[in-house]
Amino acid sequence: MAAYSRSQLLLLLLSVCLCGFGSVLGLKAASGPAEPPNPPVLRAADPPAKDAPAAAAAGASQPRRATGWKLSEEEACREDLTRLCPKHTWTNNLAVLECLQDRREDTEIAPGCNHLLWNYKLNLTTDPKFEAVATEVCKSTIAEVKECNEEERGRGYLVSCLVDHRDNISEYQCNQYIAKMTSIIFSDYRLICGFMDKCKEDINSLHCGSINVGHKDVHSQGEVISCLEKALVKEAEQQDRARPIREECQKAILRVAELSSDDFHLDRHLYFSCRDDRERFCQNTQAGEGKVYKCLFNHKFEEAMSEKCRDALTTRQKLISQDYRVSYSLAKACKMDLRKQRCSLDTTLPRAREARLSYLLLCLEAAVHRGRPVSGECQGEMLDYRRMLMEDFSLSPEIVLHCRAEIEAHCSGLHRKGRTLHCLMRIGRGERSTAVDSVCQNALQTLIQSADPGADYRIDRALNEACESVIQTACKHIRSGDPMILSCLMEHLYTEKMVEDCEHRLLELQYFISRDWKLDPLLYKKCQGDAARLCHTHGWNETSELMPPGAVFSCLYRHAYRTEEQGRRVTSDEQLSRDCKVEVQRILHQRALDVKLDPELQKRCMTDLGKWCSEKTDAGQELECLQDHLEDLVSMCRDVVGNLTELESEDIQIDALLIRACEPVSQAHCHDVADNPIDTGDLMECLVQNKHQKEMNDKCAVGVTHFQLVQMKDFRFSYKFKMACKEDVLRLCPNIKKKVDVVICLSTTVRNDTLQEAREQRVSLKCRKQLRVEELEMSEDIRLEPELYDPCKSDISRLCPNVAFGNAQMIECLKEQKKQLSPRCHQRIFRLQEVEMSDPELDYQLMRVCKQMIKRFCTEADARNVLQCLKQNKNSELMDPKCKQMITKRQITQNTDYRLNPVLRKACRADIPKFCQTILNKASEDSELEGQVIACLKLKYADQRLSPDCEDQIRVILQESALDYRLDPQLQMHCSDEIYRLCAEEAAAQEQTGQVEECLKVNLLKIKQEACKKEVLNMLKESKADIFVDPVLHTACALDLKHHCAAITPGRGRQMSCLMEALQDKRVRLQPECKKRLQDRIDMWSYAAKVAPAEGFSDLAVQVMTSPSKNYILFMIALSVCVLFLVGLLCGRITKRVTRELKDR
Repeated sequence: MAAYSRSQLLLLLLSVCLCGFGSVLGLKAASGPAEPPNPPVLRAADPPAKDAPAAAAAGASQPRRATGWKLSEEEACREDLTRLCPKHTWTNNLAVLECLQDRREDTEIAPGCNHLLWNYKLNLTTDPKFEAVATEVCKSTIAEVKECNEEERGRGYLVSCLVDHRDNISEYQCNQYIAKMTSIIFSDYRLICGFMDKCKEDINSLHCGSINVGHKDVHSQGEVISCLEKALVKEAEQQDRARPIREECQKAILRVAELSSDDFHLDRHLYFSCRDDRERFCQNTQAGEGKVYKCLFNHKFEEAMSEKCRDALTTRQKLISQDYRVSYSLAKACKMDLRKQRCSLDTTLPRAREARLSYLLLCLEAAVHRGRPVSGECQGEMLDYRRMLMEDFSLSPEIVLHCRAEIEAHCSGLHRKGRTLHCLMRIGRGERSTAVDSVCQNALQTLIQSADPGADYRIDRALNEACESVIQTACKHIRSGDPMILSCLMEHLYTEKMVEDCEHRLLELQYFISRDWKLDPLLYKKCQGDAARLCHTHGWNETSELMPPGAVFSCLYRHAYRTEEQGRRVTSDEQLSRDCKVEVQRILHQRALDVKLDPELQKRCMTDLGKWCSEKTDAGQELECLQDHLEDLVSMCRDVVGNLTELESEDIQIDALLIRACEPVSQAHCHDVADNPIDTGDLMECLVQNKHQKEMNDKCAVGVTHFQLVQMKDFRFSYKFKMACKEDVLRLCPNIKKKVDVVICLSTTVRNDTLQEAREQRVSLKCRKQLRVEELEMSEDIRLEPELYDPCKSDISRLCPNVAFGNAQMIECLKEQKKQLSPRCHQRIFRLQEVEMSDPELDYQLMRVCKQMIKRFCTEADARNVLQCLKQNKNSELMDPKCKQMITKRQITQNTDYRLNPVLRKACRADIPKFCQTILNKASEDSELEGQVIACLKLKYADQRLSPDCEDQIRVILQESALDYRLDPQLQMHCSDEIYRLCAEEAAAQEQTGQVEECLKVNLLKIKQEACKKEVLNMLKESKADIFVDPVLHTACALDLKHHCAAITPGRGRQMSCLMEALQDKRVRLQPECKKRLQDRIDMWSYAAKVAPAEGFSDLAVQVMTSPSKNYILFMIALSVCVLFLVGLLCGRITKRVTRELKDR
């Protein structure tokens, strides 16, 4: 074992010491009983043990020789020695002592033996005679070390002083002697010279133990120092220091840690905590020079590492972060470099901070970046401790102190391998006051500056593990540890080679690197001269309150681009060097990959992020949130967000998250514009046009839609629209900023010019083309039309809660629920339908569902007549069923109000006010007429009083509604219950062959609702005017019409009269089905005449004129009039003549 090997090296020296000072080594416990060790329990001091001296005396009662006394001969320790120590160690007292005090913690020794060992060690270190050995062995060393030469003799201070300065001992025998004494001294904190005097009060106040006599095993003595060390590091991690450790005790604690930095055996708590772990992980590591510490540090997060050892290692690492000298290897390797780089001569900092590990790393890193010589050994040690800081956040007291709330809320349970730090970095990227406090943010930035992972990605273990596969594939040509690795990873961000975990870790780190130009070693190396010359940075710590880290890169960027953009002549002194300019371009390209890497945005929008976006925690949501609240932002934030959004509209690749999500659809449908190095808004336009392709995923669709919504806020955010219509907007729509208002303004201008048949359109051709694109895009999502979306929000949540917004599905849902809409929403939907019917291209659902049918049937039709064309081809065998269903929906909509049928409105513009003015007077301007005007025109059609153009359009409507009852809104409204009761089977078939209407006619006598009965009677009346309005009769009599009435012009009941005459003519043989249907119609008309007699003379005249027996009725009326006239002539006046006299009375 290690203790034995060291004891063998001292055998000769110790034998001399033992012979020369036998009286000292053989000193009985009774001659000077000292206080044995006391356990460090958290209670008041125990009273002295009464049997302590007796036990000690008993353990050493037998007489000892003046020379050659052996611990192994003592009765008190014989049993423990036989059980625990190899027999070959029994002849050497110090070997026995080392064996017993380094035994396993779970083994105990007898109290008497324990006290005997204590007295033996105390007498070794305090007896003045023993100092003579040190004086003799270390004679020249004492003379060289002034502090030890001046120490008072006889109190044991000389040996402790030599232990303190053991690094300066050059004498071999003295060095070996002090090494052995060190192991004895550090086994008990009370043996360390001056330590108990300096820390006695703190030990008691912190309940780290007691200085009174007790029975506790000597192993507990290491716990006292461990308790003080934990209290010291905890004090740095607490804001409220209720029980601060006194400064002299703090120095003593750090000094003890420093003195034990060479050999891990000297840190008794760590030694006993990690003894098994040392055998497991570091069995072949030789003790000394801090090698065992470093080995254990490297295996700290191994699964097999015990928690007790891990905690002890963490405590020691925390002490190193407070004082780098606690690390033997770091202090030794960098001692000369610290002097050369003058890192301990910064007068701006308090002396206490010069020992901080972070200060040492910052200073030496700056020297390395500047190209100054720093030894390889020191750089290796720096690398180890930079990695250590990145692996365990708890080693940075500022992080523990200032980020405690964030860690508990978001990052608990992630303490290993740098995960907590990356969790904090992820939250810190948002810069939200509710998520990360500014002090915590500064602590994170300071830690990143100290660790400097930008110089070597391997320092960040979380990043290294996450990106290992990417580095092996994408960056394998770059030497491991080269700063270009990070740049390579950024270049492959959002490519197929990047993995998601690496992407997150990389962005988290890059966010903080972008805040300080010094953290990018390539930029710092190439631009440090330019920064000093143009941005006035001097000294290794170039940044200050007047020149924050982000301002340096802004300065470099300004000198690289903006002076040239402003057109000002740039002198050579104001120009960046070529190498620096290349690096600035590289950084700008990387920042374009993620907008959070823009410090200017973060700085100006801090308040708004906290106010509006506190719940937006996912990547990319911060900018989207700011864009959503653009009108609510403060002016500075609004300007920078507006500029960034305007730049995105020109080159959407700036929004790297969107580009990554849209890669499949880009490659499938937009590869020609996606591969174009200069994007002028073409890629976004292509993505919008292909938003509903099968390659489009949800993330891409949401991102594209969001950008469309943002574009509505300012027409400048649509690059192609801005460039095409900039002059038109300034001329025709000044002072209008919102895109939707600009589109309405320009569209109204175009529409007015078209209706007025102006000789020259005021809106330019290129703007009209782009305006059409914008109108089509807006028709796809109700949210893109705020004037429609805002009034309908409540209706959407009430009537269409599960309907998606895109693909015009929400608009279609509102159209189908039109009767249940609130008045304002109903009014907006009606206006939208009016626009769509006049310009079917804006009907997104119709154009989408019927896209192929339009190509098949309507390629030559004008865009505004597409719906009319589709209606004409609706019943074609080649018509797609889904398109046919959509056409029917639009027909139903058109028949609800004449204003939704532009062709009818134009054809009947004179007839409507002439015959239906009373209906128009009762209705308000924005209310829907529910088919009343069209029903009015249908009646006038039956009366044959319409103008030819209007009659033609009404005939078409009658023919269409005769095949599908749903196209007659009045019939559907009044007869829905009767249809469900009497004609459910026909209605369910939805064959659109007029079967429902025929069912209602056949069951006319069974109809209970008067309003419905009236509508059916109107159908019968309409069918008398034109046989085409009665599809069942027309189908049955098609052959007879061809044979007997081919020369008769359709309309005005002429063909129906022809068939009735043929029915009465016995010479004509009609088809049985036609004959039966005609007889049924005659019976229905007869019943209708009884049920609904003429309401006035005009109605009577209409019934007579439309009657198949019109000629007979007219003959009889004329004959009656003639007979009445003749009777009057022949009979004279029947009334009695009144005389003039009677009149004059």
